[in-house]
Amino acid sequence: MKVSEDAVPGPDRAGGRPLRVLWLIKGLDAGGAELLLSMMAEARDRDGFDYEAAYLLPWKRGLVGELEQAGIGVHCLYGGREWDLRWAVRLRRLVRERGYDVVHIHSPYVAGIARMALKTLPARVRPRLVYTEHLPWWGYVRPTRLLNRLTYGLDDANLAVSRTVADSIPPRLRHRVSVVVQGIFPERVRDQLRFRDEMRAELGIGPDEIVVGTVAHFRAQKGYPVLFEAARRVVDSGLPVRFVAVGRGPQEDELRAVHARLGLGDRFLLTGFREDATRVMAAFDLFALASHYEGLPLALMEALVLGVPVVATRVGGIPEGVTDGVEGLLVPPSRPDLLAHAIETLARDPGLRTRMGLAAAARGRSFDIRGSARTVEALYREVAGG
Repeated sequence: MKVSEDAVPGPDRAGGRPLRVLWLIKGLDAGGAELLLSMMAEARDRDGFDYEAAYLLPWKRGLVGELEQAGIGVHCLYGGREWDLRWAVRLRRLVRERGYDVVHIHSPYVAGIARMALKTLPARVRPRLVYTEHLPWWGYVRPTRLLNRLTYGLDDANLAVSRTVADSIPPRLRHRVSVVVQGIFPERVRDQLRFRDEMRAELGIGPDEIVVGTVAHFRAQKGYPVLFEAARRVVDSGLPVRFVAVGRGPQEDELRAVHARLGLGDRFLLTGFREDATRVMAAFDLFALASHYEGLPLALMEALVLGVPVVATRVGGIPEGVTDGVEGLLVPPSRPDLLAHAIETLARDPGLRTRMGLAAAARGRSFDIRGSARTVEALYREVAGG
């Protein structure tokens, strides 16, 4: 969509018409925050709200078609380089033209610049600002963390996806943060279980093999080298275990080299990106995450809904979704020995896997995007004065 140069006053927030909301994010490829927007597009209150989305990076547009199909207008701001702030000028023009009541931002760097750009607009066209923190603050690079801290007070409301994420925010800012645990469509995820046998056959998994799988981007946060080292230990133990990873990312070449150096071969399958990642997860017997930090991953929620026991690091919001010894086993980060031991414990005990799988499925029922959507929309109304 073309952004007009002309300034058009925003509509009066009173009057009973739908609230106009702009989601603002860095890119629209499939990732945690981006997929949340895609699901929110389906779960939204279509009568009470008029939604649009804007993003900076034109090459990260994998979900644009999906959003447009759901009736969400999408705008690219062409913010190709982080030091090129012309995207902020385009954002101001877009906001003046489209008359949004609320701009909801989902990236700390984007938020830091957008706050300053939008709070200096004339009052008659200035939207309310909502910001969601998806990861702990210590996961951001120092300049982004500083920018976020300096501008945080310009928001009208702040959200965090887990209590741990909220607790990572500096104390003087933390009091204004509300925790809203996001969600998925549980019934759609459960439906993928009917493809379990088909997916196992496609992956070449034998009937007696135990599949330990993960769905995570290839980046440092996800701790893939730790998972690879743990897998090597499990394979060397002689257990009939196969590993599967679904994902892609900036570290892919580096991580494939580690995979090759450890000689994992087809005992650890790297599928690359798959649009049917949830269907692949239906083939898993255990779900593994070796992350160094997290918010509350959507893939973890999906694993729980599928009734797949979890072996993961005790970081971020993961313990808020998985109770150690109930839905799975949690270990410290950067400990491939302990991660391998946890995997081996569950691989050797089918009864324990069954009990934890039932507990996981019960826990997964609480992660429903429709509930969190209503909570966030109530916040929009509150900050907009409607």
